[in-house]
Formats: sequence, structure tokens, C-alpha cells
Amino acid sequence: MKKIRQEFLTGERALFMGKDLEIYDTIFDGGESPLKESGNIKLYGSMFKWKYPLWYSENIYLKDCALFDMARAGIWYTKNITVEDSVIEAPKTFRRADNITLRNVTIPNAEETLWSCKNVMMDNVAAKGDYFAMNCSDMDIQNFNLTGNYSFDGAKNVTVRNAKLLSKDAFWNSENITVYDSFISGEYLGWNAKNLTLVNCAVESLQGMCYIDNLVMKNCKLINTTLAFEYSTVDAEITSGIDSVLNPSGGTIKAEHINELILEKDKIDPSRTKITVRD
Repeated sequence: MKKIRQEFLTGERALFMGKDLEIYDTIFDGGESPLKESGNIKLYGSMFKWKYPLWYSENIYLKDCALFDMARAGIWYTKNITVEDSVIEAPKTFRRADNITLRNVTIPNAEETLWSCKNVMMDNVAAKGDYFAMNCSDMDIQNFNLTGNYSFDGAKNVTVRNAKLLSKDAFWNSENITVYDSFISGEYLGWNAKNLTLVNCAVESLQGMCYIDNLVMKNCKLINTTLAFEYSTVDAEITSGIDSVLNPSGGTIKAEHINELILEKDKIDPSRTKITVRD
């Protein structure tokens, strides 16, 4: 492979259609699409400071790299990319990309990041920004911290482990989502989802888990959670109390206690839901 070391590359398409390159300690600045349509590229300690660095690329590896704010919309339509030990400051990174691995990555401006991507693996990622991972599919996520609303809207086939999500409207319109050992705080969690499973999780939510087809909760706590489960089919094992439950469509709910239970016979059939409290 050809090696490029400690260069300062400017101008549009500086390494357009570059192939079989190892790039060290190099700065890309002042020109769009420096590595567009590239393949078999390894980057170490390098920086992107301008827009659209890696479009239509394939077999890309970045380690100890940085995408600055103006490297926005940076990685679209790319296949087989791994990013490790790096910072992505640019918004709107990753769109319609396939086979993405992110390991030890910080994304402080993650607005509209990871849209319509598939086959995504994330480990030890921290992100801040709204509309994270919209319409993504086949994601395997662990050790993840997110601050940002409307995350995972329309996502499918996602497994999340050991996460902290501060995210209003998370998992809306999603399908086949399983979350383990995590903390989720945000209003209106999971509306219009199908097959949402939470295991060993702590949840804080106003009107959370409503309009869900097949909500499963195992060994979960609900903290300051009100008007839960409206029009949802539920199999919920709650190890804490619940502040209030409103009009579940059916299933079972087990909890320490329920402070307020609202079952409106003109809207749902109360006999379809079995409710057990331990106190």
C-alpha cells in the first residue's frame, strides 16, 4: 500500500478515487470530497476539516482521527467502515451506509447522525444530538451514552446493552428492539413501536410505552413514570411502584404498587389486562 505521511491536502477531491492507501498524520482542509469513491484506505492520526470526506467509499479504517465541525455530512453511501478511538464533531455523519463499526468514539454534535444505515456495531460510544439513528436496521450497541431527542425513530432489529439514554420520543415507530441493563429517561418513550423489549432497565417517562404492539418489560423499574401503557399490549414485570397506568389494551402488569389506575370502559376492555400488585 502507498503511504502518505504528514501532508496538508487542500482543494476539491484531493485524493479522489484513491485506492490502497495508508495515510498518517495528514490534514484535509479547504476542499470538498477529498476521498470520494475511495477504497482500501487506512487513516491514522489524521483530520478532516471540510465537507463530504468519505462518500461512496469502501473498506475504510480510521484510528485516532477527527472529523471537525465543517466535515459535516461526511460519510454517506459508504460500505465497510471502522472508526476507532476518534472524535466526530461533524453533524449528519453516516447516511445510507452499510457495515459500520464504531469503537471508542465521541460524537459531541450527533444531530441527524446514522440515518438509514444498516449492519451497525457500536461499543463505547458517547453522542449528543437529536434524531440519532433514524431508520437504521440491524444494530448491535453496547456501552452507549446518548443525550438527544427522537432517537431510533423507525429503527428495526436493534439490540442495546448497558446504555444511558436521555432521549424524549426514543424508539418511535421502531420494530424488534431489545434493551438490556440500561437507563432511559424521556417523555413518550416507544410510541407506535412493535416488539419493544426492556430487560433489567430503569425508565423515567411521562406517558411512556404507549400505542405499542407487544411491549415486554422484565425486571424493570419505573421511576416518576405517569400515564403509562395507554393502548399498549403489555407483559410487564415491574420491580418498583408505578405512579399511574392509563388504559392498557391487554396483557399482564405486575408491580409493587400502582398509585393511580385509570381504566376507562368506553375506551378499552379492562378484562383483557391482568394487573397484580404486591403491596
